[in-house]
Amino acid sequence: MLASAPVESTLAILKIAFLVLLYLFIWRIVRSAARDLRLPQESMILRPHQVAGLLPQQPSPQLGRLVVSASPALVEGDVFQFDTAPLSVGRAVGNDIAISDDEYASGRHARFEPRRDGVYVEDVGSTNGTFVNGVRLTRERRLAPGDVIRIGETDLRFEP
Repeated sequence: MLASAPVESTLAILKIAFLVLLYLFIWRIVRSAARDLRLPQESMILRPHQVAGLLPQQPSPQLGRLVVSASPALVEGDVFQFDTAPLSVGRAVGNDIAISDDEYASGRHARFEPRRDGVYVEDVGSTNGTFVNGVRLTRERRLAPGDVIRIGETDLRFEP
């Protein structure tokens, strides 16, 4: 019985010492984090124009254009030039190419997206589908020169 008293008091002292060390450790972490938050820091987030200045300049690739072959809503021969922004096509007014008089086109029908390796087209959930050279799209597809894209009753030809 006498031998158990020193063991219990030693364990109690060890528990208290462990808790003190644990609280000191947590206090150091909080103090260090608070000091880091108070210091002024430079942002590592760069805007696109800042990144462009850091990269070597490459000539912009020829993205191509869409030429209207046939359409109840657009004038045959109209040209839509690609830049770096995607183009949306459909009957809704907010589309980049609005084909409001084409009754077989959906409100948001298709999307053309220029990328580094070419221009891609995808159907964005249209009712009647988007066709490239007569084949219905099931996933996005890279366009080749001369491809004919059918959206509703509108035919657009891709030219480089």
